[in-house]
Amino acid sequence: MNELVTQLNQYADAYYRLDSPLISDAEYDKLYRDLVELETAHPDLVLPNSPSHRVGGKVLEGFSKYQHQYPLYSLQDAFSFEELGAFDRRVRKEFPNVTYICELKIDGLSISLTYEAGHLVVGATRGDGSIGENITENLKRVQDIPLTLPEPLDITVRGECYMPKASFGRVNQIRQEAGEVEFANPRNAAAGTLRQLDTRIVAKRGLATFLYQEASPTEADRQSHVLEKLTKLGFVTNQDYYLADTMEDVWQFIEDLAGRREALPYEIDGVVIKVNNLAIQEELGFTVKAPRWAIAYKFPAEEKEAEILSVDWTVGRTGVVTPTANLTPIQLAGTTVSRATLHNVDYIAEKDIRLHDTVIVYKAGDIIPAVLSVVAAKRKQQEPMDIPTVCPSCGSSLLHYEDEVALRCINPLCPAQLKSKLEHFASRDAMNIAGLGSSIVEKLFSANLVQDVADIYRLSVEELLTLEGFKEKSATKLYQAIQASKENSAERLLVGLGIRHVGSKASKVLLETFRTIPRLAEASLEEIAALDGVGTVIAQSLTTYFSSEGAKTLVAELEASGVTLSYLGQVAAADALLAGMTIVLTGKLERLKRSEAKAKLESLGAHVTGSVSKKTDLVVAGSDAGSKLAKAQDLGIEVRDEAWLESL
Repeated sequence: MNELVTQLNQYADAYYRLDSPLISDAEYDKLYRDLVELETAHPDLVLPNSPSHRVGGKVLEGFSKYQHQYPLYSLQDAFSFEELGAFDRRVRKEFPNVTYICELKIDGLSISLTYEAGHLVVGATRGDGSIGENITENLKRVQDIPLTLPEPLDITVRGECYMPKASFGRVNQIRQEAGEVEFANPRNAAAGTLRQLDTRIVAKRGLATFLYQEASPTEADRQSHVLEKLTKLGFVTNQDYYLADTMEDVWQFIEDLAGRREALPYEIDGVVIKVNNLAIQEELGFTVKAPRWAIAYKFPAEEKEAEILSVDWTVGRTGVVTPTANLTPIQLAGTTVSRATLHNVDYIAEKDIRLHDTVIVYKAGDIIPAVLSVVAAKRKQQEPMDIPTVCPSCGSSLLHYEDEVALRCINPLCPAQLKSKLEHFASRDAMNIAGLGSSIVEKLFSANLVQDVADIYRLSVEELLTLEGFKEKSATKLYQAIQASKENSAERLLVGLGIRHVGSKASKVLLETFRTIPRLAEASLEEIAALDGVGTVIAQSLTTYFSSEGAKTLVAELEASGVTLSYLGQVAAADALLAGMTIVLTGKLERLKRSEAKAKLESLGAHVTGSVSKKTDLVVAGSDAGSKLAKAQDLGIEVRDEAWLESL
C-alpha cells in the first residue's frame, strides 16, 4: 500500500501539477484498482495521503462555520493607470525604492488550507474574511491540492480555487445533454461545485487551484520567494508573474496580458500588484478593509446596449434616494441583467440620461450592473427625465445639498428609512437576530409595534402573536433570538447603529481600544483618528453621530433594555505593564515576526498603531527603520529596540 500510494501520488502530481504524464491512463487505473483492493481488505491501514481520498462518496449534511486564525482581507480596486499611480505614490512616500510583483487575478473563489504536521486538516472558504465555511471534504476532491506535504509543517496557505475553461465546457455540455440549466461562467460553476454536499459531484467537475500566500508566519523575505516555497511544497503556483521596478513596468505587463488573456486556459479579471518585500508589507500594514501594500487592477468590464423602460426611486436607511433603471433584458458577464443603477441625480444630469434612451450597461466591479453612457444616435425622447421632488415613501420634500450628489429625505420618521434601519440592525453582520428579516420588519412596522431599534427590545411574545402567520412556537423563537442578541459584544451594536463609514472591521478596532460604546461616544475626533486603519473620515462620522441628542437617547434606551455596551473580546488588564501606552513598530525585526511583536505588546496592554504622532508614547525600531523613526526622533519620542521588546 505504501508503495502504491507513493507511486500514484507521484503520477498524479506529474499529471495535474506539472502537466507532464509519466504513464498512460490505463496503467494508472490498474494501479489504482490494486490499491483499492488492498484498502478494502485492510481498511484500518488506509494512509492519510492515499489517492482514494480524492474520490467522492460522502454526502455531507452541511458546512460548519470556520473562524480563520489569520484574517483574509479584500483588495482595493483600481481601474486606470492614474489610480495605480496614486497607489504607487502613497507607497513610495515611505519607501522610495520599493519594487512590485504582479500576479494574475484568477476569477475563482478564495480558499484557505491549514496543515498540521504536514497533513491537510482544514480547507475553508473566505467568507467575510474572519469567518468562512469548512469545506475540507470538497477541497480534498480537488486533485492538485496536496493531502500531505513533503515536510511535517504546521502551515496555513491561501489561494484561489477555479474551474479551467476546458472543465467548464465539459461540465456545461453534460448539463445541456441532461436538460439542466448551464452555468453562466466558470466562476459560478466553481462556486456551485464547492457548495455541493455530494462529494462525488465535486470529484467529477475538474476544479483546480493556484496558491499564492503563506498566511501563517513565514521565513521568506519576498513574495516571489513565497511562491518558490509553495511550489517546492507541492502546491500549484501561477508562474506567470512579473517583477517590476516602476508602475510603468507594471502597466506594460498589464497591457501585454490583456492581449493574451483570451488564450489563457483559465479566466482572469485583472492583475494583483503587491509590494514584493514582506518586511515593507508589514511596515505598511492594513486599513480596516484592505492591505496598504497591494492593489487589484481590474480589466474593463463587458459592455452591452439596453433600453431604459422605466426608473424606480428607492429610499435607503440614510435617506438617500437612489434611481434604478428597468431595462430590456441583456446577457452581461454571464448573467441576465434587467436592472441597473443610475447612481444619483447628478450622474443622470451629467450623462443626460432620459427615459427610453438606449444606454451602455456594464457591471461595476464585475458585480453591480450600472449605466455607463447614452447612445445619443438612438435617442427616442427629447424631454429630460423627471426627477422626484418628494420622497417616494413619506411624501416629504427632498433636498439636494450643494456638497452632495444625492437627493436626500431628511424626515426622521420616513417609513422606508425606519424599516431599512431596522433590517440593518437585525442583519447578520450587526446584531444577528435570526428570523427578523424584511418581511417580519414590514409586519411589525405596519402593526405599529416598532418605530426604531430600541422598540425591538420592548416586544413581548404576546405582541408577536398578533402578527399574521405567527404561532406560539415562532413567536417564542423570535423573542428568544431578540433576547439573546442583548449578549452580543458591543462591536455588533456599533455596526447595527448604521453610522456612516463604520463597518464591522472598523467597529472591532474601535471597541478593542475604547472598550465601551459610552467611552467611544465621549472620545475626541483626534483620539479616534489616531487609531491604526481608522482615519479622519470615520472619526468625523462617529463624532457627528454621537453628538446628536437622538443618538444619546437611543444608546440610553438600549442600555436600559439590557443590551451590552461593552466589548467582550479578550483585553489586557488595566494594571498591565504597558496599559494605556500607544506604541509604533517600525523597521525589520530580526528574531520576532511583526505579528508576534504586536500580539506581545497588546497582551501587555499597549495599543499598537501604524503611524507616529504626538500621542505616540514609544517607538520600537528594528533595522532599516525609515521615516517613522526619523519622525519619532524629531518629536522626542522614546525609541526602544527589539532586545527591549524580548525582555518584557
